[in-house]
Amino acid sequence: MKLKYNKLGNSDLKVSNICLGTMTFGEQTNKNEAYKIMDYAYDCGINFFDTAEMYPIYPKSETQGLTEIIVGDWINKKRLRDKVVLATKICSSHPYGIGATGLKWIRGGGKNLKFNKKNFEQAIDDSLKRLKTDFIDLYQLHWPERLVPIFGQLNFQYDPNDIDWTPILDVIQNLESLKKKGKIKHFGLSNETAWGITKFINTSEKHNLLRPVSVQNGYNLINRVYDISNSEISMRENIGLLAYSPLAGGRLTGKYLKGNRPSNARYTLWPGRFSRHHTVKGEISISKYNDLAKNFNINITDLANAFVLTRPFVSSSIFGVTKLSQLEQNLNCLNLDLSSELLDEIEKIHIAEPNPCV
Repeated sequence: MKLKYNKLGNSDLKVSNICLGTMTFGEQTNKNEAYKIMDYAYDCGINFFDTAEMYPIYPKSETQGLTEIIVGDWINKKRLRDKVVLATKICSSHPYGIGATGLKWIRGGGKNLKFNKKNFEQAIDDSLKRLKTDFIDLYQLHWPERLVPIFGQLNFQYDPNDIDWTPILDVIQNLESLKKKGKIKHFGLSNETAWGITKFINTSEKHNLLRPVSVQNGYNLINRVYDISNSEISMRENIGLLAYSPLAGGRLTGKYLKGNRPSNARYTLWPGRFSRHHTVKGEISISKYNDLAKNFNINITDLANAFVLTRPFVSSSIFGVTKLSQLEQNLNCLNLDLSSELLDEIEKIHIAEPNPCV
């Protein structure tokens, strides 16, 4: 088992090509189990930990911020702050997203969640306090304020009235201010479009300001939308993908096929909240990938995770787990080299039904 370490964009950060996602900590995963997971991850060489101010998922007022508290307590107890790359996120309002009308317990929620200076100052100070640290290595914009397709939406629908969002130059200047105060080192994007990524890059360079070093978007065997245009941006502009949901929320494992509902699993607990990976075409593709893994005598989890790691634009793949045994299983992908024959078979399935889930 051997991790690789990649430089994150034009930053000085070197991150393991597997990042530990923590959004279950405080909801599906209790503190003791979370500690075991983080201990194991770090002992295996994972130096990259990702969280967010709105975690755990599914978000609610009584648990908001608990994930950051658990992560911060562990890092502080282990005295590992200078040994790990810590990433968190600030949420915003969004016409499609969860911030549209919800999250009222976070700075008033809804339209109040702008990427303005006031929100940045409060959000970063609250995250720093929960994480028990003086700075964040990678501060990410959880999703755009703009009317763009995210969380299961695919097609962009232009609305001339969609003008109530913070100008990108202002956003970058606000982030620059946080860096000058020593509160953040670098910033990244998340759930962002091709236009958004290039606009952030071009604006940063034009005004000689802080440049985004990463983009965190969904990517897996049944959602390869990033391939279409964002992958070229990643390669040519040196802004790597932090791929979340490499197992499509666990659906690629096949554990939900034929109507199965495993206990304490995301789609069992909140069946109506995470429909993006549950489509008729998606179930067909998942079955095909499971059959493919069996034909090659490979565990489907290893196949799905290893595939994401083969993509040249991926800086790190985010593994989110609810228990230690899942992380132990997921890390087995590091022992798997995908043959050209197997990759060809993956492409055949993909071409037959591209991106059945987004």
